[in-house]
Amino acid sequence: MGKRYAVVRDRGRQHRVEEGEVIYLDYRDDLKDGDEIELSEVLLVRDGESVKVGNPLVDGAKVLVRVVRAEVKDKKIRVFRYKKKKNWHRTVGHRQRYTEARVEKIVAGQG
Repeated sequence: MGKRYAVVRDRGRQHRVEEGEVIYLDYRDDLKDGDEIELSEVLLVRDGESVKVGNPLVDGAKVLVRVVRAEVKDKKIRVFRYKKKKNWHRTVGHRQRYTEARVEKIVAGQG
């Protein structure tokens, strides 16, 4: 028997998830630690040996995730831009924020 997994779409990004796995979603400021999210845009579900592929979504399928940490910050990156002949430079920094969540349950649906 194969593993159960799903491919979900959340805010334009696709994630391959398994039950019990920790995933990093785009940051959402309306969530708190312990909240439960339902990801209903499921593109593919593998349940044992059967595979359900959506067109574009699998009917009735959903993935339930629980927020572990509402805000996680990635490493800061520094971008240094310059124009050598114009004596011009600028340093810009960026630090991406994520929401850390654990996959609780994958519901297969009809698809």
